Amino acid sequence: MLQIDNTVISFDVLEKYFICDLDKCLGECCIEGDAGAPLEEDEKQILEEILPIVWDDLSPAAQEKIKEQGVSYIDEEGDLVTSIVNGKDCVFTCYEAGGMCKCAIEKAFREGKISFYKPISCHLYPIRVKNFGEFSAVNFHKWKICKAAAVLGRKKGVKVYQFLKEPLIRKFGQEWYEQLEIAVNELPELK
Repeated sequence: MLQIDNTVISFDVLEKYFICDLDKCLGECCIEGDAGAPLEEDEKQILEEILPIVWDDLSPAAQEKIKEQGVSYIDEEGDLVTSIVNGKDCVFTCYEAGGMCKCAIEKAFREGKISFYKPISCHLYPIRVKNFGEFSAVNFHKWKICKAAAVLGRKKGVKVYQFLKEPLIRKFGQEWYEQLEIAVNELPELK
């Protein structure tokens, strides 16, 4: 483990290789699992505000789920997460030709319709951040559906923290990320 400020970072974040390979997985992380994407409290309000903008990109089943439950719920572990359809699909999932899953929020952002990229937990994936009072644990979530991402990351020589530079800076700040890079370069066990 590596500690920077009030975060404890798993060596897996620093050692494992990873580059999302959407051509292989088709965005399966948006439609698999037993709960929605973790949300920060302020993100729930943002999702409610942008809902009219992304509404037409959502499936009829997702629209119905949002009407009955809202954009989020509290899961079994007590965490605020996005609502899901059929026990697995995030309500903000939309599909492209060929069955590729995309995020309706990110789509609206890329089209210049909104200024919110997507929930930070989605942007950081496969990193998961868990808050424990005064500190946060920064862990790598290993999932079989991301096997192609591990293969592509190894082929290109890109580690998890390098692939996720932008969302890590979004979450923790530029100075934090610079400290992370310095630590990685100084730790003999990571060379």
